[in-house]
Amino acid sequence: MALNSNVPSGPLAQKWDKHKFDLKLVNPANKRKFEVIVVGTGLAGAAAAATMAELGYKVKAFCYQDSPRRAHSIAAQGGINAAKNYQNDGDSIYRLFYDTLKGGDFRAREANVYRLAQVSVNIIDQCVAQGVPFAREYGGLLANRSFGGAQVSRTFYARGQTGQQLLLGAYQALERQIGKGTVTMYPRTEMLDLVVIDGHAKGIVVRDMVTGAISSHAADAVVLATGGYGNVFFLSTNAKGCNVTATWRAHKKGAFFANPCYTQIHPTCIPVSGDHQSKLTLMSESLRNDGRVWAPKRKEDCSKRPRDIPEADRDYFLERKYPSFGNLAPRDIASRAAKEVCDEGRGAGPGGKGVYLDFADAIKRVGEDKIRERYGNLFDMYEKITGENAYETPMRIYPAVHYTMGGSWVDYNLMSNVPGLFVLGEANFSDHGANRLGASALMQGLADGYFILPYTIGNYFATNKATKPSTRHPEFKKAEAAIEALTKKFLSINGKRTVTSFHRELGRIMWDDCGMARTEQSLKAALGKIPKLREEFWKNVKVTGEIGSLNQDLEVAGRVADFLEFGELLCLDALQRNESCGGHFRAEFQEEGEAKRNDAEFAYVAAWEYTGDLSKPNLHKEPLVYDEVKMSTRSYK
Repeated sequence: MALNSNVPSGPLAQKWDKHKFDLKLVNPANKRKFEVIVVGTGLAGAAAAATMAELGYKVKAFCYQDSPRRAHSIAAQGGINAAKNYQNDGDSIYRLFYDTLKGGDFRAREANVYRLAQVSVNIIDQCVAQGVPFAREYGGLLANRSFGGAQVSRTFYARGQTGQQLLLGAYQALERQIGKGTVTMYPRTEMLDLVVIDGHAKGIVVRDMVTGAISSHAADAVVLATGGYGNVFFLSTNAKGCNVTATWRAHKKGAFFANPCYTQIHPTCIPVSGDHQSKLTLMSESLRNDGRVWAPKRKEDCSKRPRDIPEADRDYFLERKYPSFGNLAPRDIASRAAKEVCDEGRGAGPGGKGVYLDFADAIKRVGEDKIRERYGNLFDMYEKITGENAYETPMRIYPAVHYTMGGSWVDYNLMSNVPGLFVLGEANFSDHGANRLGASALMQGLADGYFILPYTIGNYFATNKATKPSTRHPEFKKAEAAIEALTKKFLSINGKRTVTSFHRELGRIMWDDCGMARTEQSLKAALGKIPKLREEFWKNVKVTGEIGSLNQDLEVAGRVADFLEFGELLCLDALQRNESCGGHFRAEFQEEGEAKRNDAEFAYVAAWEYTGDLSKPNLHKEPLVYDEVKMSTRSYK
């Protein structure tokens, strides 16, 4: 099957404007005839639901949290990129486009990335109008700071809680539409299947997480904005509820899954402290504006307190290796550099799994009060978790799984290969290639929800004659019966191992064999272990509770069952991609410790089709063709 990206013709800078004009429109009176389901109400989902409702569409919005305010978008800390050039430091739409494309190691679709940079300037205006309290300079102008992979200051921020403030803005817009009756909100409701009728996505099957009731909802189109799959590694910076279920079950109904091996490891996370942990905590990349990353030069100094190690015996390894970008090297590069130091035996803290992030120089330069003003909530969080005061002693950090660049394959219109199924934000693959630059996740989520989908979904309605079906349609009844049978199966196994024990074991396999570094040998080992673990899961898992009530054990069992299937695809994708690029680092393919791409053979999007046999998915390739830029060796030195 040939994948049609539907990228419009014409000069790159004019593609989106031309495309918006060429799209078919739905007049205001007819918009009321169409109903849209939005699954997930984080930044992308809430923005999409509110904007489509404002346009006149009828919207049903679903989230498994008790409120959209609890979406994982709230955890984003450092900021959001936009090419406003308020600092007059040489930024532009083209520079943001190029930085993002280069940051993704030239593995993203060129036209999508340029559109993202174009739309970024509108996002800030939208959010300021909503009342988002961005940081401001003394004179009242919006402030900016720098993030990894850029040599300009283009990141807008609200201290260390930018995601929370942006989400509250989108939430207020969504609540306004709920109050008007144009959006019907279904909290504590989890999507368990996609319903496809005559080749088009026409609804979903959900479970009420309070009563346990299974029900169906039909619509003219379905939008998934359900986030990423980082929790396949068990330990990650993601909220515990984050999962792959919505996009994976859509995959099993025909939606291609693209580039699952592109997983992002974030360099500044609080290190693992023991086997008791169920998640990890992010320390924002914004801290690297003022913090300097270092490790002891000598192994024998690792047991010393950092204040007792003289300056001459400290290795500021990012500044040494990447002088042009220093501590603001991109995440994948900074993470591998930290791992390399720790693998050499120069790591700090328990088990030698940590390096220092030191603010002493910044405090001397601008004062402690200024550092508190910029990052106070992050320092407070660090002290609550570690018991250490980072104003007085350096933070200890170590890389951890944070974000996923892979996701459902979508075209330029954000529609998957299943007509009528649109996928937004982190749930799709589209904009970040093999590595996302910091402060670009919030940018993509809001771009997709506020400024792209509202245009492109109308074109689908205007050109598609299929009407909204009844939930009495046999496909809905078939899907409901399958979910009810799966639920009964979970509860009937009555084995001896908890769901969490299987998840933890899967996570260890994924981290050890397909984590920050992968090899052919480790990936083949993982592909031998995962099917065996999955087989044991279905024989020996113990899911407690009942069907017709609140049952968190049952919720988690379904998500872990999907991770046990999805993990195999992730490893298969990593195994077939015989190159290193961005967050996908195959140890066999490197040059002087840096990732070595193979553009001749792997300059494509890998879109996988479910065949019914988890070990033998079909690979479809979308070639990555660059008209505006030339693929080059990615260097930050």
